[in-house]
Amino acid sequence: MPSNWENLDEPLRESVQHNVELYERVRPALKLVTRDVLLVLRDMLKDSEVTPLFVTGRTKTVESFKEKISRTEEPLEPGGRRLLKFPDPFRTLNDMVGIRVITKLPAENAAVANIIKRQRQLFDCRGDREKDIGSIESGTYGYSSRHLILRTIQNEAVKEYQQVFNPEITPNGSYFFECQIRTIFAHAWSEIEHDIRFKAEDPRAWTPHFDRQFTATAAMLETVETAFADLHERYEEVRSFWDMDGEGAAPLTPNRIRDVWRTLLPHVDRKVDDDWGWASELLAAHGLTQTMELAGLLRAEQITEVRKALDHRYSPGPDRLLDDLLLWQFGTRHIDLTAEAADAVPHPRRDSLLRRLRQIERYRVTKK
Repeated sequence: MPSNWENLDEPLRESVQHNVELYERVRPALKLVTRDVLLVLRDMLKDSEVTPLFVTGRTKTVESFKEKISRTEEPLEPGGRRLLKFPDPFRTLNDMVGIRVITKLPAENAAVANIIKRQRQLFDCRGDREKDIGSIESGTYGYSSRHLILRTIQNEAVKEYQQVFNPEITPNGSYFFECQIRTIFAHAWSEIEHDIRFKAEDPRAWTPHFDRQFTATAAMLETVETAFADLHERYEEVRSFWDMDGEGAAPLTPNRIRDVWRTLLPHVDRKVDDDWGWASELLAAHGLTQTMELAGLLRAEQITEVRKALDHRYSPGPDRLLDDLLLWQFGTRHIDLTAEAADAVPHPRRDSLLRRLRQIERYRVTKK
Protein backbone atom coordinates (compact mmCIF):
# COMPACT_ATOMS: atom_id res chain seq x y z
CA MET A 1 0.00 0.00 0.00
CA PRO A 2 1.55 3.37 -1.06
CA SER A 3 2.50 5.89 1.59
CA ASN A 4 0.91 9.35 1.87
CA TRP A 5 3.99 10.82 0.18
CA GLU A 6 3.82 8.38 -2.72
CA ASN A 7 0.16 9.30 -3.32
CA LEU A 8 0.88 13.01 -3.72
CA ASP A 9 0.75 14.67 -7.11
CA GLU A 10 3.69 16.80 -8.22
CA PRO A 11 2.48 20.31 -7.20
CA LEU A 12 1.73 19.13 -3.65
CA ARG A 13 5.03 17.28 -3.47
CA GLU A 14 6.94 20.48 -4.03
CA SER A 15 5.23 22.16 -1.08
CA VAL A 16 5.73 19.15 1.18
CA GLN A 17 9.37 18.74 0.15
CA HIS A 18 10.08 22.40 0.95
CA ASN A 19 8.70 21.96 4.49
CA VAL A 20 10.55 18.67 4.96
CA GLU A 21 13.86 20.31 4.05
CA LEU A 22 13.13 23.17 6.44
CA TYR A 23 12.26 20.73 9.20
CA GLU A 24 15.42 18.75 8.59
CA ARG A 25 17.41 21.97 9.01
CA VAL A 26 15.76 23.13 12.24
CA ARG A 27 15.23 19.74 13.90
CA PRO A 28 18.54 19.78 15.86
CA ALA A 29 17.43 23.04 17.53
CA LEU A 30 13.96 21.58 18.10
CA LYS A 31 15.53 18.58 19.85
CA LEU A 32 17.00 21.01 22.37
CA VAL A 33 13.50 22.42 22.95
CA THR A 34 12.27 18.87 23.61
CA ARG A 35 15.10 18.27 26.06
CA ASP A 36 14.40 21.55 27.87
CA VAL A 37 10.64 21.07 28.39
CA LEU A 38 11.24 17.43 29.32
CA LEU A 39 13.67 18.39 32.09
CA VAL A 40 11.33 21.14 33.31
CA LEU A 41 8.39 18.72 33.54
CA ARG A 42 10.47 16.03 35.25
CA ASP A 43 11.67 18.51 37.84
CA MET A 44 8.14 19.86 38.29
CA LEU A 45 6.69 16.41 38.99
CA LYS A 46 9.64 15.05 41.01
CA ASP A 47 8.60 16.70 44.27
CA SER A 48 4.85 16.79 43.67
CA GLU A 49 2.08 14.78 45.32
CA VAL A 50 2.14 12.45 42.30
CA THR A 51 5.26 10.56 41.22
CA PRO A 52 4.87 9.27 37.63
CA LEU A 53 6.49 6.01 36.63
CA PHE A 54 8.44 7.89 33.98
CA VAL A 55 8.38 11.02 31.82
CA THR A 56 9.73 10.78 28.28
CA GLY A 57 10.03 13.09 25.31
CA ARG A 58 10.63 12.82 21.60
CA THR A 59 11.10 15.08 18.62
CA LYS A 60 9.23 13.88 15.55
CA THR A 61 11.53 12.22 13.05
CA VAL A 62 11.98 13.70 9.59
CA GLU A 63 10.32 10.66 8.00
CA SER A 64 7.35 10.82 10.36
CA PHE A 65 7.01 14.56 9.74
CA LYS A 66 7.12 14.00 5.99
CA GLU A 67 4.46 11.30 6.09
CA LYS A 68 2.13 13.33 8.31
CA ILE A 69 2.24 16.53 6.27
CA SER A 70 1.66 14.46 3.12
CA ARG A 71 -1.90 13.70 4.24
CA THR A 72 -4.58 15.11 2.01
CA GLU A 73 -8.29 15.84 2.28
CA GLU A 74 -11.22 16.22 -0.09
CA PRO A 75 -11.19 19.25 -2.43
CA LEU A 76 -13.38 22.24 -1.69
CA GLU A 77 -15.28 21.73 -4.96
CA PRO A 78 -16.29 18.45 -6.63
CA GLY A 79 -13.76 17.38 -9.24
CA GLY A 80 -11.05 19.63 -7.86
CA ARG A 81 -7.58 18.66 -6.69
CA ARG A 82 -7.13 17.14 -3.26
CA LEU A 83 -5.69 19.54 -0.70
CA LEU A 84 -2.94 19.15 1.85
CA LYS A 85 -4.35 18.63 5.32
CA PHE A 86 -1.43 20.54 6.84
CA PRO A 87 -0.38 23.16 4.27
CA ASP A 88 1.42 25.21 6.94
CA PRO A 89 2.68 22.53 9.36
CA PHE A 90 4.97 24.78 11.41
CA ARG A 91 1.92 26.81 12.44
CA THR A 92 -0.66 24.04 12.80
CA LEU A 93 1.17 20.93 14.09
CA ASN A 94 1.55 20.68 17.85
CA ASP A 95 3.17 17.25 18.02
CA MET A 96 6.61 17.89 16.57
CA VAL A 97 7.66 18.02 20.22
CA GLY A 98 5.88 15.43 22.31
CA ILE A 99 6.07 14.61 26.02
CA ARG A 100 4.55 11.54 27.68
CA VAL A 101 3.87 11.23 31.39
CA ILE A 102 3.16 7.63 32.39
CA THR A 103 1.27 7.07 35.65
CA LYS A 104 0.18 4.05 37.68
CA LEU A 105 -3.52 4.76 38.21
CA PRO A 106 -6.23 6.67 36.27
CA ALA A 107 -6.80 9.18 39.08
CA GLU A 108 -3.16 10.26 38.80
CA ASN A 109 -3.75 11.48 35.23
CA ALA A 110 -5.96 14.31 36.45
CA ALA A 111 -3.56 15.11 39.29
CA VAL A 112 -0.60 15.39 36.90
CA ALA A 113 -2.59 17.56 34.49
CA ASN A 114 -3.56 19.91 37.32
CA ILE A 115 0.04 20.22 38.52
CA ILE A 116 1.23 21.13 35.02
CA LYS A 117 -1.61 23.58 34.40
CA ARG A 118 -0.88 25.40 37.66
CA GLN A 119 2.64 26.32 36.45
CA ARG A 120 1.36 29.32 34.52
CA GLN A 121 4.71 31.09 34.63
CA LEU A 122 6.20 28.25 32.54
CA PHE A 123 3.35 26.97 30.38
CA ASP A 124 0.06 28.24 29.08
CA CYS A 125 -2.39 25.38 28.59
CA ARG A 126 -4.19 25.96 25.30
CA GLY A 127 -5.93 22.60 25.02
CA ASP A 128 -7.03 19.84 27.37
CA ARG A 129 -9.00 16.83 26.25
CA GLU A 130 -9.48 13.17 27.00
CA LYS A 131 -8.53 11.27 23.89
CA ASP A 132 -10.40 8.02 23.89
CA ILE A 133 -10.41 5.43 21.13
CA GLY A 134 -13.81 4.03 21.99
CA SER A 135 -16.15 5.71 24.43
CA ILE A 136 -18.74 4.98 27.08
CA GLU A 137 -21.43 6.54 24.93
CA SER A 138 -20.78 4.23 21.99
CA GLY A 139 -20.30 1.17 24.17
CA THR A 140 -16.84 0.46 22.79
CA TYR A 141 -13.38 0.08 24.33
CA GLY A 142 -10.00 1.63 23.71
CA TYR A 143 -7.23 3.42 25.55
CA SER A 144 -7.75 6.73 27.32
CA SER A 145 -5.11 9.41 27.30
CA ARG A 146 -5.18 12.98 28.62
CA HIS A 147 -3.82 15.33 26.00
CA LEU A 148 -2.60 18.81 26.90
CA ILE A 149 -1.54 21.39 24.35
CA LEU A 150 0.98 23.60 26.13
CA ARG A 151 2.63 26.84 25.06
CA THR A 152 6.04 27.71 26.48
CA ILE A 153 6.55 31.18 27.95
CA GLN A 154 9.80 33.07 27.36
CA ASN A 155 11.69 29.80 26.94
CA GLU A 156 15.36 30.31 26.03
CA ALA A 157 15.70 27.02 24.11
CA VAL A 158 12.65 28.02 22.07
CA LYS A 159 14.20 31.42 21.33
CA GLU A 160 17.31 29.71 19.98
CA TYR A 161 15.16 27.45 17.80
CA GLN A 162 13.23 30.46 16.50
CA GLN A 163 16.50 32.17 15.59
CA VAL A 164 17.45 29.14 13.52
CA PHE A 165 14.00 28.92 11.97
CA ASN A 166 13.82 32.57 10.93
CA PRO A 167 16.66 34.94 11.99
CA GLU A 168 14.72 37.96 10.70
CA ILE A 169 11.95 37.66 13.30
CA THR A 170 12.51 38.60 16.95
CA PRO A 171 12.16 35.38 19.00
CA ASN A 172 9.50 35.39 21.73
CA GLY A 173 10.15 32.00 23.38
CA SER A 174 6.61 30.84 22.68
CA TYR A 175 6.13 27.35 21.23
CA PHE A 176 3.24 24.87 21.20
CA PHE A 177 3.85 21.22 22.08
CA GLU A 178 1.83 18.20 23.14
CA CYS A 179 1.89 16.47 26.51
CA GLN A 180 0.16 13.09 26.80
CA ILE A 181 -0.71 11.69 30.22
CA ARG A 182 -1.77 8.05 30.48
CA THR A 183 -1.50 5.02 32.73
CA ILE A 184 1.05 2.28 32.22
CA PHE A 185 -1.75 -0.05 31.06
CA ALA A 186 -3.04 2.41 28.48
CA HIS A 187 0.54 3.09 27.40
CA ALA A 188 1.29 -0.58 26.78
CA TRP A 189 -1.97 -1.06 24.88
CA SER A 190 -1.50 2.02 22.69
CA GLU A 191 2.14 1.25 21.87
CA ILE A 192 1.36 -2.29 20.71
CA GLU A 193 -1.78 -1.18 18.90
CA HIS A 194 0.08 1.66 17.18
CA ASP A 195 2.88 -0.64 16.02
CA ILE A 196 0.48 -3.14 14.50
CA ARG A 197 -2.23 -0.86 13.18
CA PHE A 198 -0.32 2.24 12.09
CA LYS A 199 3.35 1.31 11.82
CA ALA A 200 3.05 -2.14 10.28
CA GLU A 201 5.58 -2.76 7.53
CA ASP A 202 2.80 -4.05 5.30
CA PRO A 203 -0.60 -2.41 6.02
CA ARG A 204 -2.29 -5.17 4.03
CA ALA A 205 -1.39 -7.63 6.79
CA TRP A 206 -4.58 -6.96 8.68
CA THR A 207 -7.62 -8.96 9.63
CA PRO A 208 -10.83 -7.93 11.47
CA HIS A 209 -9.87 -10.45 14.15
CA PHE A 210 -7.14 -8.00 15.24
CA ASP A 211 -9.83 -5.38 15.92
CA ARG A 212 -11.72 -7.89 18.01
CA GLN A 213 -8.59 -8.81 19.98
CA PHE A 214 -7.66 -5.18 20.62
CA THR A 215 -11.16 -4.48 21.86
CA ALA A 216 -11.05 -7.50 24.17
CA THR A 217 -7.67 -6.53 25.64
CA ALA A 218 -8.81 -2.94 26.15
CA ALA A 219 -11.80 -4.21 28.12
CA MET A 220 -9.58 -6.45 30.25
CA LEU A 221 -7.11 -3.65 30.92
CA GLU A 222 -9.92 -1.35 32.00
CA THR A 223 -11.06 -4.00 34.47
CA VAL A 224 -7.52 -4.41 35.81
CA GLU A 225 -7.10 -0.64 36.12
CA THR A 226 -10.35 -0.41 38.07
CA ALA A 227 -9.27 -3.24 40.38
CA PHE A 228 -5.91 -1.58 41.08
CA ALA A 229 -7.62 1.78 41.65
CA ASP A 230 -9.98 0.16 44.19
CA LEU A 231 -7.04 -1.58 45.86
CA HIS A 232 -5.11 1.67 46.14
CA GLU A 233 -8.15 3.49 47.53
CA ARG A 234 -8.64 0.81 50.18
CA TYR A 235 -4.93 0.91 51.06
CA GLU A 236 -5.04 4.68 51.54
CA GLU A 237 -8.12 4.32 53.74
CA VAL A 238 -6.55 1.60 55.88
CA ARG A 239 -3.32 3.59 56.17
CA SER A 240 -5.31 6.56 57.44
CA PHE A 241 -6.54 4.47 60.38
CA TRP A 242 -2.97 4.48 61.74
CA ASP A 243 -2.55 8.25 61.52
CA MET A 244 -3.13 9.81 64.94
CA ASP A 245 -2.94 13.25 63.36
CA GLY A 246 -5.88 12.38 61.14
CA GLU A 247 -8.33 9.50 60.82
CA GLY A 248 -6.60 7.43 63.50
CA ALA A 249 -7.81 9.81 66.19
CA ALA A 250 -11.45 9.78 65.02
CA PRO A 251 -13.84 8.71 67.84
CA LEU A 252 -15.36 5.23 67.72
CA THR A 253 -19.07 5.86 67.21
CA PRO A 254 -21.16 2.81 66.27
CA ASN A 255 -21.19 3.87 62.62
CA ARG A 256 -17.44 4.50 62.66
CA ILE A 257 -16.82 1.02 64.08
CA ARG A 258 -19.00 -0.49 61.36
CA ASP A 259 -17.13 1.37 58.59
CA VAL A 260 -13.67 0.49 59.94
CA TRP A 261 -14.70 -3.13 60.38
CA ARG A 262 -16.09 -3.41 56.86
CA THR A 263 -12.91 -1.88 55.46
CA LEU A 264 -10.52 -4.14 57.36
CA LEU A 265 -12.66 -7.29 57.48
CA PRO A 266 -15.20 -7.14 54.64
CA HIS A 267 -15.36 -10.96 54.64
CA VAL A 268 -16.50 -11.03 58.29
CA ASP A 269 -19.77 -9.13 58.23
CA ARG A 270 -22.97 -11.13 58.48
CA LYS A 271 -25.02 -8.81 60.65
CA VAL A 272 -28.38 -7.99 59.14
CA ASP A 273 -28.88 -4.65 60.90
CA ASP A 274 -26.67 -1.58 61.07
CA ASP A 275 -26.80 -1.25 64.84
CA TRP A 276 -23.21 -1.50 66.04
CA GLY A 277 -23.93 -0.08 69.46
CA TRP A 278 -22.98 -3.42 71.03
CA ALA A 279 -19.46 -3.07 69.61
CA SER A 280 -19.17 0.49 70.91
CA GLU A 281 -20.10 -0.70 74.41
CA LEU A 282 -17.58 -3.57 74.37
CA LEU A 283 -14.73 -1.33 73.24
CA ALA A 284 -15.62 1.52 75.56
CA ALA A 285 -15.53 -0.90 78.51
CA HIS A 286 -11.77 -1.14 77.94
CA GLY A 287 -11.31 2.56 77.21
CA LEU A 288 -10.86 1.96 73.49
CA THR A 289 -12.38 5.08 71.95
CA GLN A 290 -10.22 5.95 68.90
CA THR A 291 -10.01 4.48 65.40
CA MET A 292 -6.33 3.55 65.70
CA GLU A 293 -7.07 1.44 68.79
CA LEU A 294 -9.68 -0.57 66.88
CA ALA A 295 -7.30 -0.97 63.92
CA GLY A 296 -4.68 -2.35 66.30
CA LEU A 297 -7.17 -4.82 67.74
CA LEU A 298 -8.17 -6.05 64.27
CA ARG A 299 -4.67 -6.92 63.11
CA ALA A 300 -4.73 -9.94 60.79
CA GLU A 301 -2.04 -11.92 62.64
CA GLN A 302 -3.92 -11.51 65.93
CA ILE A 303 -7.18 -12.71 64.37
CA THR A 304 -5.36 -15.76 63.00
CA GLU A 305 -4.01 -16.62 66.45
CA VAL A 306 -7.43 -16.23 68.08
CA ARG A 307 -9.06 -18.53 65.55
CA LYS A 308 -6.38 -21.16 66.04
CA ALA A 309 -6.68 -20.93 69.83
CA LEU A 310 -10.47 -21.27 69.91
CA ASP A 311 -10.71 -23.70 66.99
CA HIS A 312 -13.97 -22.18 65.82
CA ARG A 313 -16.34 -24.80 64.45
CA TYR A 314 -17.87 -22.13 62.23
CA SER A 315 -16.78 -18.80 60.87
CA PRO A 316 -17.64 -16.28 63.60
CA GLY A 317 -19.58 -13.10 62.90
CA PRO A 318 -18.43 -9.65 63.99
CA ASP A 319 -19.98 -9.86 67.46
CA ARG A 320 -18.32 -13.17 68.37
CA LEU A 321 -14.98 -12.31 66.78
CA LEU A 322 -14.74 -8.92 68.50
CA ASP A 323 -15.60 -10.54 71.82
CA ASP A 324 -12.88 -13.16 71.32
CA LEU A 325 -10.28 -10.56 70.32
CA LEU A 326 -10.94 -8.54 73.47
CA LEU A 327 -10.79 -11.73 75.55
CA TRP A 328 -7.44 -12.60 73.91
CA GLN A 329 -6.03 -9.16 74.69
CA PHE A 330 -7.50 -8.45 78.15
CA GLY A 331 -8.21 -11.91 79.61
CA THR A 332 -10.05 -11.94 82.96
CA ARG A 333 -10.37 -8.15 82.85
CA HIS A 334 -12.64 -8.53 79.82
CA ILE A 335 -14.76 -11.03 81.72
CA ASP A 336 -15.08 -8.80 84.79
CA LEU A 337 -15.97 -5.74 82.71
CA THR A 338 -18.51 -7.30 80.32
CA ALA A 339 -19.96 -10.43 81.94
CA GLU A 340 -22.42 -10.99 84.78
CA ALA A 341 -21.18 -10.62 88.34
CA ALA A 342 -19.45 -13.71 89.72
CA ASP A 343 -22.25 -14.28 92.24
CA ALA A 344 -25.07 -13.78 89.73
CA VAL A 345 -27.34 -16.73 88.99
CA PRO A 346 -27.28 -17.82 86.29
CA HIS A 347 -24.15 -16.46 84.53
CA PRO A 348 -24.06 -17.99 81.03
CA ARG A 349 -21.87 -15.28 79.48
CA ARG A 350 -19.30 -15.55 82.28
CA ASP A 351 -19.24 -19.33 81.89
CA SER A 352 -18.77 -19.04 78.13
CA LEU A 353 -15.98 -16.49 78.45
CA LEU A 354 -14.19 -18.53 81.13
CA ARG A 355 -14.32 -21.65 78.95
CA ARG A 356 -12.88 -19.75 75.97
CA LEU A 357 -10.20 -18.13 78.11
CA ARG A 358 -9.01 -21.56 79.27
CA GLN A 359 -8.73 -22.61 75.59
CA ILE A 360 -6.66 -19.51 74.89
CA GLU A 361 -4.37 -20.19 77.85
CA ARG A 362 -3.82 -23.83 76.78
CA TYR A 363 -3.01 -22.67 73.26
CA ARG A 364 -0.46 -20.18 74.55
CA VAL A 365 1.23 -22.88 76.65
CA THR A 366 1.58 -25.15 73.60
CA LYS A 367 3.01 -22.25 71.56
CA LYS A 368 5.92 -21.73 73.97
